[in-house]
Amino acid sequence: MKRGREQGEEGLHGRITAGPQPQLTEEQLEQLPTLLEQGAEAHGFQGQVWTTKRVAALIKKQFGVRYHPAHMSRLLKQLNYSVQQPIERATQRNEETIRIWKEVQWPKLKKAQQEGRTIIFVDEAGFYLLPTLVRTYSPVGHTPTLRVPLTRDHLSTIGGITPEGRIFMQMQTCAYRAEHVVEFLRMLLRKLSGKLLVIWDGSPIHRAKAIKEFLAAGAARRLHLERLPGYAPELNPQEGVWNLLKRRELKNLCCRNLSCVREALVRAKKRLRHRREILQSCFTHALGEVIEQA
Repeated sequence: MKRGREQGEEGLHGRITAGPQPQLTEEQLEQLPTLLEQGAEAHGFQGQVWTTKRVAALIKKQFGVRYHPAHMSRLLKQLNYSVQQPIERATQRNEETIRIWKEVQWPKLKKAQQEGRTIIFVDEAGFYLLPTLVRTYSPVGHTPTLRVPLTRDHLSTIGGITPEGRIFMQMQTCAYRAEHVVEFLRMLLRKLSGKLLVIWDGSPIHRAKAIKEFLAAGAARRLHLERLPGYAPELNPQEGVWNLLKRRELKNLCCRNLSCVREALVRAKKRLRHRREILQSCFTHALGEVIEQA
């Protein structure tokens, strides 16, 4: 009322409170992303991981400004940073070899379709009794307990995907050996007509004597094998299929035995095989494109 009497109608309008002045200048704030891009190890930390505590320590070291770590999340959000789960990459990777394969070798391999060959990416994976993702409701303050068998028993699987979105899969309770891989290749030759181009990683079971004998026995007339660069699973679209099965189709699944895992995996595979567009997107994610159909 006093403001209205003294300043009139204009004095009643809402005003934004300025608040305290930022401790970092605009110039210092512009320098911070460059410092963060150098990596945590470049500033004396162990491991390339940025946390709010480390960012606060970096600012204090570089600019002499003390911030509470809890405030760093707001500051990082202002810089368009967010909390993310990093992608793990093996230190043995040869990035130049991977780049050359994707930019040079892969375009050559795509021409196999012009020769009437069917391209199929193959990979192995394991499905365990322990669930991949678990979400459940529970009273506040009462953390639920999930009782599962603590065992490393798992279902071994081998699968393949074509550019058309067709998927193939076999499973067993024991680990895959070269002779089991040969049986999977025989199955592909039965179900897919014409010549095949199988692309997979350099696992020892893919280079074993049994594979070479299988090719020498006549399979080489229809089957050609190509190897992906080492430590580059992201180039294999079949990895995307495993991700869909584990983190989407079978999430929150708690099984008591491997028979339950097998039944659930078979049903999940049947559901997934009808989603051709989603399966084809595995190629887009891995190779940056969808192969044109021959």
